[in-house]
Amino acid sequence: MLTEKKEFWFVVGSQHLYGEEALNEVKKHAEEMTAELNNSGKLPYPVVLQELAVSADAITSIMKEINYQDKVAGVITWMHTFSPAKMWIRGTKLLQKPLLHLATQYNESIPWETIDMNFMNLNQAAHGDREYGFINARLNKQNKIVVGYWKRPEVQEQIAEWMDVAVAFNESFNIKVARFGDNMRNVGVTEGDKVEAQIQFGWTVDYFGIGDLVQYIDAVSDDDVEKLFAEYKELYDFDYGDYDPTVWENHVKVQAKQEIGLKRFLEAGGYNAFTTNFEDLYGMQQLPGLAVQRLMAQGIGFAGEGDWKTAALDRLMKVMAHNENTGFMEDYTYELAPGKESILQSHMLEVDPTLAVNKPKIVVAPLSMGDREDPARLVFDGKAGEGVVVSMADFGTHYKLLINEVSTFEPTEPAPKLPVARVLWEVKPNFQEGVRAWIQAGGGHHTVVSLNLTTDQIISWAKLVGLEYVVIR
Repeated sequence: MLTEKKEFWFVVGSQHLYGEEALNEVKKHAEEMTAELNNSGKLPYPVVLQELAVSADAITSIMKEINYQDKVAGVITWMHTFSPAKMWIRGTKLLQKPLLHLATQYNESIPWETIDMNFMNLNQAAHGDREYGFINARLNKQNKIVVGYWKRPEVQEQIAEWMDVAVAFNESFNIKVARFGDNMRNVGVTEGDKVEAQIQFGWTVDYFGIGDLVQYIDAVSDDDVEKLFAEYKELYDFDYGDYDPTVWENHVKVQAKQEIGLKRFLEAGGYNAFTTNFEDLYGMQQLPGLAVQRLMAQGIGFAGEGDWKTAALDRLMKVMAHNENTGFMEDYTYELAPGKESILQSHMLEVDPTLAVNKPKIVVAPLSMGDREDPARLVFDGKAGEGVVVSMADFGTHYKLLINEVSTFEPTEPAPKLPVARVLWEVKPNFQEGVRAWIQAGGGHHTVVSLNLTTDQIISWAKLVGLEYVVIR
C-alpha cells in the first residue's frame, strides 16, 4: 500500500513565562510520552517529537516543514502548559495536513498532598486546551480532538484510527484512476464531475480505449501465464463444474493473462485504481473477473461499469483500512422475510476477496452481459462483522457522501447455482428506516464496504475535504 514510511510529528505547546526549569520538565515529559506511544504497539505509524512550541516563529517553522515533508502525514499537538493561542495563528493557518489535538496531561491524577503553584503552572493542560481549542475553532480547522489519559489503550486506539484517516487524506491526492472505456450507458449514479473531484479530493481520472489495454494483455508471455496459474492452484480450490478440464483451465488462463496485463498497464502509468465496463470489451476474450478480484486483493481500487468515483473511493478506504476487509460492493437483492430482513451484496464477477470468510474457489460460468467467453471468477462467502458502507454521489452542484452502518453475517443457506461471491448485511437502524433513508438521500447501488473502518473515520475524512455527508445509523 506504500504507506509504511509515513510518520506523525508531535508538537508540544508551552511558553517562556514559566522559566527554563519548567521548559526542561516539559521536554522531559514529552520525550517520555513519545517513547511510550511508539512502544505501545497501538499506533500504526511512528510519532516524532519536535522542538517545543514556545513562540510564533517556532510554531510557524514547524508547520511549514510539516507541509514540505512528504513522509509526514499529520501533526499531533499537546498543550502541556498554557500556550497563548495567538502564537499559533500563522502556523495553523499555513498547515495543510491533518491535525489532532490531544487533550491530555502528563499525570493521570492530581497529587493532593504535594500540589502547589509550581505544579499548577507546569501541568495546566485544562487551561491550555481551551485556549488552543478556541483558536482552532476560530480558524475553522477541521481538526480531530482526542480526550483522555494518554497511556490508556482506548485513547491510543483513537489516535491510531485518526492516523489511518490522515494517511488516507494525504494518499487521496495520489489516487489515479484508469477508465477502460466509458460509463455504462443510461446509468445515472456512475456519472460525475472529474474536474471537481480532482480539485476537492485530489483524484486524477484518465480515460483509455480498450485497445490500449489489449496491447498489454497480448504482450504477456505463456510462461508468465503458467507461473500465475500455478499460483492459483496453491491459493484456491478449482471447481470444474460441467466443463472439460482443458477448456476450463484455458478460460482461467485468459484471466491470468488479463491480470498480468492490467497490472503492468497500471504500474506503467502510476495508477492505483481502475474501472471496466462490460459494454466496452473490443478485442478482449472475457470480461475481467478473477483478474480484477486478484488486483483488488492487492490494494488496487476498482468499481464496475465505468464508475470511477467508487473506484477512487475504494482505493481511499483500502489505504485507510490497510487493505483489510474492505472492497467494492453492489446492492442486488432484498431478503424480506420477517425478522430476517437484509440485503444480498454481490456483483456480476468482481467481489473483493479481502471480505472472504472461506477459501475461495475458481468457477467458470456464462455471463449474459458482454457477449464474450465464459469468464472465470472467485466464489466465496463474506465475513461477519460490524462495518460501514459508503457511497459517493454527484448532485451537480456538489458531491455528497452517504454512510450507513451495517452488520454483515455469514450465509447459513447454500446457493449452489449462484456463480458469484456473496456478502449479506443488515442495515441500521433497521431495514425499513435504513433503506428508506439511503434511497431518500440519493445513495447509489455502487458502494465500498469496510469491516475495519468506523463512521467517525469516514466523517473525519469528509470534514478534511469539505464534503457534505449523511450518516444513517
